[in-house]
Amino acid sequence: MQRCTLQRAAWLLAGMLASGAALAQQGGGCGELANGYGPYDYRKDKDKLPIVDGHHFTPPVESLVRGISGPIGGELDYVLRAFPNHHRALVALTRFTERLKTPQPPGATYPVECYFVRALRFAQDDNVVRMLYAQYLGKQRRNPDAVQQLELAATQAGENGFTHYNIGLVYAELGQMDRALVQSHRATALGFDRPELRKTLERAGKWREPPSRPPVPPEPVTAEGAPSDAASSPLAAPQGASK
Repeated sequence: MQRCTLQRAAWLLAGMLASGAALAQQGGGCGELANGYGPYDYRKDKDKLPIVDGHHFTPPVESLVRGISGPIGGELDYVLRAFPNHHRALVALTRFTERLKTPQPPGATYPVECYFVRALRFAQDDNVVRMLYAQYLGKQRRNPDAVQQLELAATQAGENGFTHYNIGLVYAELGQMDRALVQSHRATALGFDRPELRKTLERAGKWREPPSRPPVPPEPVTAEGAPSDAASSPLAAPQGASK
């Protein structure tokens, strides 16, 4: 079973890399990651973040009101070249392209999809980027590509119930309710149980209770009728036992 899961993950990763390579061959490519400052990992290199956020990703830039030293697209481009997987900047850039109805806003070096490709080339294990990319692909009516990203994210998420839950939310956005249900059950089994995803599935008429777990077999008992490991259990000794 584990071998099949690993093979599936390898196949999905190969598909993602092939898609990225195909995109890089279109429209001049998505460029090199080497940069004058960075590239740094948004999740890990927090000490390098203030100089970028403080000068280029200010509240007016994030809210798409105005740039600081140039156009908004140029500010976001600077941020995403320094931190390719800057989650909030990817969200802002996607919103900006939707507002302008263009895949490459003024000041940006690449089309918006290139920034996702660059982010995943830099940090293939960043599941937040994969979920944001899946949302973008869904809005482009490219559901098969979006599902591919979410499948790989679910494989990488391991025992992280929070990530499985969020993957389920994105599946629900895509209308993939059966897949969302699987993720909801998985998140709950891992101890992350919030109501929003369940309510979404209920409204869609797709909620199902998780399959019942098989009953736990009774412990073997000794001839005296006590559990076989009673002597080793601190709770098994009779009340009158001496200390």
